[in-house]
Amino acid sequence: MANILIPISNGFEEIEAISIIDICRRANIKVTIAGVEDLEIVGAHGVKIISDEKIENISSDDFDMIVLPGGLPNAFTLAENSKIQKLLKEFKDKNKKIAAICAAPYALHKAGVLSKNYTCYPSFEKKIKDDGYLGNQDIVIDNNVITSRGPATAMNFALEIVKILCDEKIYIEVKDGLLVK
Repeated sequence: MANILIPISNGFEEIEAISIIDICRRANIKVTIAGVEDLEIVGAHGVKIISDEKIENISSDDFDMIVLPGGLPNAFTLAENSKIQKLLKEFKDKNKKIAAICAAPYALHKAGVLSKNYTCYPSFEKKIKDDGYLGNQDIVIDNNVITSRGPATAMNFALEIVKILCDEKIYIEVKDGLLVK
């Protein structure tokens, strides 16, 4: 069974985080939500999530992939948190999968793990880098790094994670069960 880490902090984008958590769990991927500030985290629109673990207790050895939802100030918190930055570098060094959506590719950029080609929430590329930004694509996969644009692309982003970590049969079952075209 694949195992992913989803670190979140206050101001996370609820649609993105919950879509990723829900869709990956439907595919029987083990999902660990790691709170950065505390166990209870409040999203950008007031939705509260109780994390499974505090980020300080997390080891990159226990996971196949790290997935960062966007939202503000969550993306900035993830970019400035030393434990998150260390984990991102470890995932890259261990040739593990890294994913980020919306404003969260900024945290990948800060850690020096963002691949050449990427996408993100429109206009956020100005904080990252213009070179390699593919604003006309909802999801960009470049080596082990997967990026996506924002809330409207969250379901397909999560399904792409399922496709990468599971077999085709599970991917199709989850996709069809969600009525995704």
